[in-house]
Amino acid sequence: MSTLVSTNLKHSASVNNNIVLDGSGNASFQAGTAAAPSINANGDTNTGIYFPAADTIGFTRGGVQVGEFDSSANFKFNSGFGSVSTAYACRAWVNFNGTGTVAIKASGNVSSITDNGTGAYTINFASSMPDANYSYFGMTLSEPNANPTGCVVYLQADGSGNAVEKTTTKFRIVVGSTDSTVLTDLSDISVSFVR
Repeated sequence: MSTLVSTNLKHSASVNNNIVLDGSGNASFQAGTAAAPSINANGDTNTGIYFPAADTIGFTRGGVQVGEFDSSANFKFNSGFGSVSTAYACRAWVNFNGTGTVAIKASGNVSSITDNGTGAYTINFASSMPDANYSYFGMTLSEPNANPTGCVVYLQADGSGNAVEKTTTKFRIVVGSTDSTVLTDLSDISVSFVR
């Protein structure tokens, strides 16, 4: 078995060192570009990883940048929008049956649903939000025998118009018809949270 000691590796046609291996075994590469990433697979030299700026990691496919972790640790990607931009994640979502015994049908980062009475529920997050400034949206199945008005999901507010529960760990909603103040239990309620 041969041992490679701390050294600089350079192709004969290259002006700079291509790979620097230090005494601790850490390897450093040239920055590369989207068209010629510094880390790639044999035979596919325009797809791989490169370093477009300080504290930034870029990902390229076919010579075009498709992703990046920037110096603020934001993940950016190009998913058909024409350029790389920051991805804002859906931090939690849930689809549940709000009739009878409340039951989650499917979810992400939601640990449970608390039934607070007819048409009122608290969505409990499995992992806390970074703060309470997240955005939310919800939809429901139309109320049985309803006219085109349908039903909506609201953030429950107190008498002063303040949110009853919009915290980093839970979110309280009420579900009701758009043409009345009557709350109702429905069999298909979906809510998503973006931050």
